[in-house]
Amino acid sequence: MNCKVAIAYMHDYLDHELPKENGAELQRHLHECPECQRRLESLEKTDALLRAVPAERAPNYMAYRVMKSLPKTRSPRTWATWVRRHPAMSAAAMFLVVMVSSFFAMWNQSGQLTVRGADLEHVVIEGNTVIVPAGQKVAGDLTIENGIAQVLGDVEGNLTIIDGNVTLASTAHIAGKVKTIDRAMDWAWYKVTSWFDTLAYGS
Repeated sequence: MNCKVAIAYMHDYLDHELPKENGAELQRHLHECPECQRRLESLEKTDALLRAVPAERAPNYMAYRVMKSLPKTRSPRTWATWVRRHPAMSAAAMFLVVMVSSFFAMWNQSGQLTVRGADLEHVVIEGNTVIVPAGQKVAGDLTIENGIAQVLGDVEGNLTIIDGNVTLASTAHIAGKVKTIDRAMDWAWYKVTSWFDTLAYGS
């Protein structure tokens, strides 16, 4: 225990509010630190004198000086204080909240089939089914929203299905990962990570 902690314990000790285990720590420190022992004796004498003088006989300036010498209580940290101390993190958190809330608002709003990818030349669309025919290759990633993916050929990247499902034939080959996203939170996370990937690597 250091002296600063001991001094804080002394005030609780004099007010009879110090827990037993902390009282034992304070006693051990007092045995090892003569300066803190003298400080406690001085505080005890002052406390005894203050208790001996009736309140009505104590001069006004004395009450003022005692109140002024008391340590100021720290006001609890409020949300506004945290925001002022961490402006960059606050802005980032607010940006993320706005992005996620807008994603939730847009989630499955139209229900319209959307197909995205760098190479869609060999992709066949029939109704809400997106087909990669056998013997055909799709270069790069392929993303399908609100539809069914039927992969018979090759996808040389990641295959992402949002609010839909995928059928992979025995002839299919996916070079990357197959991601199926069917919950709003997963979709929001996918959008956020896609946005950060775009910032990092460019569109």
